[in-house]
Amino acid sequence: MTEVIDLRDDPAPDVPAEVPLGAPTLSAALEALLLLADEPQPAVTLAEVTGRPEAEVEQTLAELAMAYLADRRGIELRRGDSGWRFYTATTCRDLITRYVTDGRQAKLSQAALETLAIIAYRQPVSRSQVGAVRGVNPDGVIKTLQARGLISEATADEGPGGVTRFITTDYFLDRMGLDSLTELPPIADHLPDLGSLDDLID
Repeated sequence: MTEVIDLRDDPAPDVPAEVPLGAPTLSAALEALLLLADEPQPAVTLAEVTGRPEAEVEQTLAELAMAYLADRRGIELRRGDSGWRFYTATTCRDLITRYVTDGRQAKLSQAALETLAIIAYRQPVSRSQVGAVRGVNPDGVIKTLQARGLISEATADEGPGGVTRFITTDYFLDRMGLDSLTELPPIADHLPDLGSLDDLID
């Protein structure tokens, strides 16, 4: 005779409790986290914070990115090598450029704009090289650009010879609505070659 085992009194198997999302939807949660973050966030990190599967987070991010493009919004959600991040829309680039150069809150002088352009197109570049192009001492303007977070000193391997050289920052790219320096307008050929400037300085 087969014995019948009654399992009704046995305890239920342990099931991990779902982490409270703390937001109306996963889309809302991801938007809030990405707006708060200072750097790009990988999907795995966002999945850990929201308590949702990484695949679901990745899919939701991709859907959000497409929705922003379809709605022609002023911001875009993009995935880079380091993770997901909000950027100003490429369709608003002219507006952003005008704000950075002429906006009341971020107005730069003509000297600052010229110096920033030299550094952007010829980085890493030294003070002497910038001064050779502009014909004046650039120290004051360089300090202003550094204070605004638009340029920074290059690392040792980016600035050979022990001379302090300068490069643009990620903040510069963000303010200009660019993903990389390759998206800068093609005017670099109109700037002097740094090799010939070195000869003049020497």
